[in-house]
Amino acid sequence: METIQNYINGSFHDPINGDWLDNYCPVDGSVTGKLPNSSAEDVENAYIAARSAFPSWSQTPLDERSRILIRISELLESKLQDLAEAESVDNGKPVTLAKTIDIPRAADNFRFFGNATTQFASESHESVGFEAINYTLRQPIGVVGCISPWNLPLYLFTWKIAPAIAAGNCVVAKPSEVTPMTAYLLGAICAEAGLPRGVLNIVHGSGTITGQAIVEHPDITAISFTGGTETGAHIAKLAAPKFKKLSLELGGKNPNIIFADCDYRNMLETTVRSSFANQGQICLCGSRIFVEASVYDKFKADFIMRVKTLKVGDPRDKNTDIGALVSQAHMDKVKEYIAIAKDEGHVILCGGNQVVVNGLENGYYLEPTVIEVTNDACRINQEEIFGPVVTLMPFNREEEALQMANSVKYGLSATVWTNNLNRAMRLSNQLQTGIVWVNTWMLRDLRTPFGGMKASGIGREGGFEALRFFTESKNVCIKY
Repeated sequence: METIQNYINGSFHDPINGDWLDNYCPVDGSVTGKLPNSSAEDVENAYIAARSAFPSWSQTPLDERSRILIRISELLESKLQDLAEAESVDNGKPVTLAKTIDIPRAADNFRFFGNATTQFASESHESVGFEAINYTLRQPIGVVGCISPWNLPLYLFTWKIAPAIAAGNCVVAKPSEVTPMTAYLLGAICAEAGLPRGVLNIVHGSGTITGQAIVEHPDITAISFTGGTETGAHIAKLAAPKFKKLSLELGGKNPNIIFADCDYRNMLETTVRSSFANQGQICLCGSRIFVEASVYDKFKADFIMRVKTLKVGDPRDKNTDIGALVSQAHMDKVKEYIAIAKDEGHVILCGGNQVVVNGLENGYYLEPTVIEVTNDACRINQEEIFGPVVTLMPFNREEEALQMANSVKYGLSATVWTNNLNRAMRLSNQLQTGIVWVNTWMLRDLRTPFGGMKASGIGREGGFEALRFFTESKNVCIKY
C-alpha cells in the first residue's frame, strides 16, 4: 500500500485536513494505496511556497534553468523501467507503451523546453522617422496553475510544467486523482535534479475540491488545463471574472478520412493504432472512420480481421496490445455508449464485450469495438466516448467527407489518407481542426503548436506557443 503525499516547498506533506482518497489499480481493481484529497488550505500553502520562490527563480539565468530541466529529463530516462511500471499499474496501459511513449516523451518535454528557453527571443522595431526604438520584453507571469488528465499522466503533466518553469514561473500543479503515482515520483526527481524549493508544488486531490481551489485562487495568474470539455467550460466560467490567462486543451471526436488512392497497407496499420492506442483513451484517436465507398468493403473486412488479432490482457505482458481502461466508472461509461449504438440500430462489427483476464478478474478490460453507422448525426458519432470504440461509414464524394468531418462540435485533430496532393492541401485548409495529419498519425514535432478549435479548447501548447502563454509581453518605446 503506497501513501502518496503532496510535494510542497521541496518536501512531502500529508493533507492538512486528513482527508484521503483511495488509489485504485485498473489492472485488477484493487486499492493500491491512498492519496490526499487536498483542501484550499493545502493549495494556499503551495501558493505561498511558489510565491516565495518566484523572485529568485524568475531571475535565475537561462542557462542555469536550462541545465536543471535537462537534468530532470536525464533522471526520468534513468528511471524508465520503474516509471513505466508505475504508470501501467496506475493507468492500466501496457508497460511496453509506457516505456516507448509516455516516459520518453515526459523526458523529451523537459529537455525540449530546457533548450527552447535559451532560444526564446524578443522583438524590436525601429520607428524610422520618429527617432525611436520599440522592444518587447517577455516576462514570467508569476504563480501558475497546471491541471492534467489521467490518460497520459506523466506525459501531459510535464507538457505543462516544463514550459511554465522554463519561462521563469513557479507552479501549483494538480495531476489527475485517478492516476497520481508518476506525478508523486516526479517530486523527488525534481529535488534530486536541483530544482529550487517552491518552484514546483504538486497538490493531489479531486477536481471539485483541489482543482477548484487552484482555479479560484485570486493570485494564481494563469491556468493550463487538459481534460473534458464540460470541465473546461466550468473553469472558463470561474476564471474569466478574475482575468486569468487560460489554456484549455479539451475533448475531441476526430475524423479519419480514407481515400481509395492512399498507401493502403500503411493506412491500415496506422488506423488500427490510431483507433485503439492506449485503449482509445487519447484525445487524438481517430474515432470516426470515413472510407471512400469504392474501397469500403475491403477496408471493413481487413480492418476487422486486424482488430480481432489485438490481444486484450495483462498490461505487464509484453504481447498485450490493449490493457485495462482507467477505472470502473469509465468502463461503465464506454459500455453505455455501446448499448446506445445498439439502441440506435447500428451494427457491432466486432468487440463490444467486457473481457475477463485470468488472474485479473476484477480488472477493467473491454474488447476493441468497431461499429458500422449509417448516419453521422447519431449520438455515437457526435459525442466523445474516449475508449476502444470506433465507427465506420462510407462516403462517395470529397465534399461529403468534409461535411461529416466538420459536423461535430469538436475540432481537435483530423487524419487524411490520400496520395492526391491537391486533395490533401484542399482538405487540410478546410478541416475545422487544430491539427491535420496527412498519411500519418501522432507524428509530433515539439516545436509545433498543439490545440483545438470549437469545443476542443482555446489557446495553443507546444514550442514557443507555450512559452508565450507562460509569459507576459511588455513593449518599451525609447525616443532618442
